[in-house]
Amino acid sequence: MCARFTQFGIQQVQQLFGLVAPVPDIQDRYNIAPSAAVPVVRWGEQGRELALMQWGLVPPWADDPKIGTRMINARSETVGEKPSFRAAFKRRRCLIPTSGFFEWTGPDNARQPYFITFTESPMAFAGLWETWERAEGYLETFTILTTHPNEKIAALHDRMPVVIRKEDFGSWLNPQVPAEPLFEPIPNMLIEYWPVDKRMGNPRNNDARVLERVEVVTQTELF
Repeated sequence: MCARFTQFGIQQVQQLFGLVAPVPDIQDRYNIAPSAAVPVVRWGEQGRELALMQWGLVPPWADDPKIGTRMINARSETVGEKPSFRAAFKRRRCLIPTSGFFEWTGPDNARQPYFITFTESPMAFAGLWETWERAEGYLETFTILTTHPNEKIAALHDRMPVVIRKEDFGSWLNPQVPAEPLFEPIPNMLIEYWPVDKRMGNPRNNDARVLERVEVVTQTELF
């Protein structure tokens, strides 16, 4: 699962993602939560473009846009079958530029957050996007695909985001290219992680301090 992620240090976004028009550098954000408005890369009429979308996919047929809060992630193994995602999977892939994500691990009474980042840049999550339109409003929304973890992430969680490397950006954005090979988790050597303070659990804490490494006290060390 991916329920928090970061976008920082992503400079020269036009060149990095091959956008057709100049855009400002992506603003540094250290604690992006569901329902936030997030810049994503998609294929537009003229080529790759940057668009601001809400995190949490709302299918066009949904009566209530609040359904998006339950659709922040889509399992890559079944994304082509689920009614909420299959149309977007066929036609509307997107890239979510990222510098890392958070994951919680441990027993319920002692959950510990970790920050996972990449040793290579730029990176992006594989996403799908949709348009929802009613008399009361218009939304463009997205979801992040997940896959089984690599060995390193398996120590923290049983899922991880589908991460797309720069050389595969074009393949992911092209719905004619088979997606399944890109669903494999990125190699262990491309990630590193460390424990961070639990203050990152509050999305209002959106500064670089949420990435600072902390010492983890185990149960055996308490007694």
